[in-house]
Order: sequence, then structure tokens, then C-alpha cells
Amino acid sequence: MTTQYNSGRSSSSGPFFAVLLSILLGAAAVIVFMRHATTGLPARLAALVTGRTTTIHTSVPTVVGRIQRLQRLETVVYSLDTVVEGNRSSLVLPDLLAGDRLLLIVHGQSVAGIDLAKLRPEDVRIDSAAHSIHVSLPPSELFSTALDNQHTRVYARSTGLLVPADQNLETDTRARAQAQLQKAALDDGILDAATKNARATVASILYGLGFQQVDIT
Repeated sequence: MTTQYNSGRSSSSGPFFAVLLSILLGAAAVIVFMRHATTGLPARLAALVTGRTTTIHTSVPTVVGRIQRLQRLETVVYSLDTVVEGNRSSLVLPDLLAGDRLLLIVHGQSVAGIDLAKLRPEDVRIDSAAHSIHVSLPPSELFSTALDNQHTRVYARSTGLLVPADQNLETDTRARAQAQLQKAALDDGILDAATKNARATVASILYGLGFQQVDIT
């Protein structure tokens, strides 16, 4: 007599694992959404789900203090290489006899920025409910203009046959070169560039403090 045994096991684990996988994937999607929902409608939806609201504990004195730490914020360096001529001439005699002329190869820099120590508390307005801030920066300034003495030199000089070389000619030519450098920097918009760069620097600080809307003028 032969006895037969049948395996009567039924597979019920398949649907269970499918449901579990769906739950895990859904939870992962919610976590990713929560972490990246920082502004706008997604942020409001995330706040409704989590029950949390964003609060910025930053006062005007704190903001002013953080910005003023930058002190004189130098944001633009304008460099110029040029040739400047200096000369002395006689009203009577030709330059061949009484003239004095030199060519000066000039290298110099102008530095501009904003003196943030001049920022006042009334220049900062904070709207905590909207997580926004408005800052009116002081005007940009030309901090310095100077010649690089290591790279500035007399290229050529000629003196009349009847006169000695003027000892002050090079000094006067250097002063004129410095004035020309400063004018060139201003004409090329160094102050506007300094303001633009300062706004970008200050904005990055304010966003780091947690503000979502930053307006700087």
C-alpha cells in the first residue's frame, strides 16, 4: 500500500511584503519632501504635517552687530598700468635748450568698498512673520589710491642743454599719475561695483541667519 502526502502550504507572505515595501517607500518620500520643503507652499505644507513653524530669533542689534564685524569691507581692487608724461618748458627757449621731459611707467591700484561701521539700527527692518529683512547699506567709498613704487619707474628722460634736471619733476608726475588713476577708477564705475559686491556679501550673511527674503539697497 502506497501512502501519498500532499504539501498544502499556501503563499500568503507575498501581499504582506508588498504592503510593507509600499509603506517604506512612502515614508522615504515624505522624509525627502520634509527636508527639502524650506520655502513657499511646500514649506507651509510641511509645517502643517509636522506642526512646526519657523521662528527667527534675530533682533536688529544682533543683525547690525554681525554686519559691522566686517568693518571696512573692501570689495573691488582696480589696477591700472599706463605711461604718464611730465615736462617743464620755457616760455622763451625751445625744449632742446631749456626743456625737461620724462616718461613714467605707472602701476597702481584703487581700492573701494563700504564702511559697514556706519550702518545704523534704523537702516535695518525685520519682519519676523514673513522671515524677511531689509537693509540700507552706507554708500560705497574709494578707500585708497596708491602707486606701486616697485613697478613704477622712469622710462625715459631728456633735459635741455642749458638747464639742470628738475628734482621735483618726477614727484609732480607721480602725483598727477595717482590723480589720473583715481579718476579712471571712478569713471569705470568702481563705486557701483563695490556696492554690488557688498550687497552680495551681506546677503549671504543674512540668509545664513535664517532669513528667507533679503532686500538690500
